[in-house]
Amino acid sequence: MTDYLAAAMAMLGPAQNRYADPAAWDRLHAELGIQLPPDYRVLVDAFAPLQINGHLYLSHPATERWNLGRDIRSKIKAWSEVPWDDLDLDADEDPRQLFGLDELSFGTRNGLWPIASTDRGETIFLLAATDAPRLLVNYDETWAEHHMSFAEWLYRYLIGEDMTGPNSSAFYPGPVQLQRLPMPADEHPEPWYGPDRGM
Repeated sequence: MTDYLAAAMAMLGPAQNRYADPAAWDRLHAELGIQLPPDYRVLVDAFAPLQINGHLYLSHPATERWNLGRDIRSKIKAWSEVPWDDLDLDADEDPRQLFGLDELSFGTRNGLWPIASTDRGETIFLLAATDAPRLLVNYDETWAEHHMSFAEWLYRYLIGEDMTGPNSSAFYPGPVQLQRLPMPADEHPEPWYGPDRGM
């Protein structure tokens, strides 16, 4: 059985752990009322705030800019304002029907939690109510469901599988490109690359 956290870390390279702070996670979990998955926390601590392969963004709970808690709260607010009952969605566009959800809520114990996003408009949600890992991904009017950990989702995303919907692959051959997100507004971090993947 594949250790997807180790496999994803192997593609990203040595952990930086610039902002790793267990107290920041404790504060975030207390504020949210849920525990974010351990594999997700390891990846965020290792590299975030970060953009991966020019698209995928990860924020961190211990930084002022690109703050994970603030990012989650702002996305919850935006998604909670969508008038789902008024949208006249087809069955294949309505996440309630697609995934058997009694209701569609964001930032609640049984709701969806936005934990990552891309510059292509994709949002990756954690469904925290389940014991087994479950992610839902939205892109425009398309939804995809993945019964897997965030580490497995990231690994599959990086090797070019369609992880945000049909024909959604964002595969780039060669090493994974990583770029720190700027802390001061005038900072322009240079990208760096993970180890050779033989791809």
